[in-house]
Amino acid sequence: MLTKKQHELLLFIHQRLEENGVSPSFEEMKAALDLKSKSGIHRLITALEERGFLRRLPHRARALEVLRLPGDGLPDRKPTAVPNSPNVIQGAFGAPRPQAVAVAEAAEAVDLPLYGKIAAGAPIEALRDPEGQAGVPVSMLNPKKRHYALSIEGDSMIDAGIHDGDVVVIEQCDTANDGEIVVALVDDEEATLKRLRRRGSSVALEAANPEYETRIFGPDRVKVQGRLVGLIRQYH
Repeated sequence: MLTKKQHELLLFIHQRLEENGVSPSFEEMKAALDLKSKSGIHRLITALEERGFLRRLPHRARALEVLRLPGDGLPDRKPTAVPNSPNVIQGAFGAPRPQAVAVAEAAEAVDLPLYGKIAAGAPIEALRDPEGQAGVPVSMLNPKKRHYALSIEGDSMIDAGIHDGDVVVIEQCDTANDGEIVVALVDDEEATLKRLRRRGSSVALEAANPEYETRIFGPDRVKVQGRLVGLIRQYH
C-alpha cells in the first residue's frame, strides 16, 4: 500500500528511466509532484527504498533503480485474527478522549481496529480509517486505555525485534517516556514507528537498524499517537 505521493513519484521515476535511462533530478521530482521543498522528495524516496520499490545505486549521483511497481508480486500480508470476541473496542483512531476497554475476565482475546500498514522506516501518510480488525490477547492490554493495531512494513526496527509483516499493538496516548517506541505523527500528515529520543529542544525519531539514520525534528513537528505495548507474529 503506497500513499498517493509515493505512487506518483515511483511512476515518474520509472517513466523517466524508461525514456532515457537517467533518474530525474530532485528539482524535477519536486516540480512533478508539486511539492514545496526537496526534503519531501528525500522522505518519499527513503520510504520507497525501505519498502522495496526503489534502490539507490552507490557512488553515483542521481542514481535510482526501480525494483518493482505496485502490483508486482510481494502481496501485502494481513494478520489472521484470533477468533472473534464479544468484547470489541469501538471508536476511531485519533478520538479526542480515550475510552476504557470493556474486557470480560473470561475473554481470551479482543478485536482491535487494524489501521493498515505503518512504515518501520520513513514516515508514511497519516493513518485514517481502519482496514479491518486484529485479534489481540487480553494480557497485552490495559483495561483503562484505548488500543489499536498496526501492520508493519519495513525493517528499520528489526534490532528491536520488530520485523516486516508483524502486527504491533499500540496503546493510544499523546506523551511517552524517552526511549519508548512510539507511533509519531510528523507535520500532522505522516506517521511512523520509531524510538523517541529528546535532544534538548529537539525530538529525535531513532531507528533500530544501523542502515537507517536518526531523524531530528523541532518539537512542534512531532506528536505522539501511541506507544508500543505488544507484538504479534505469524510463522509460515
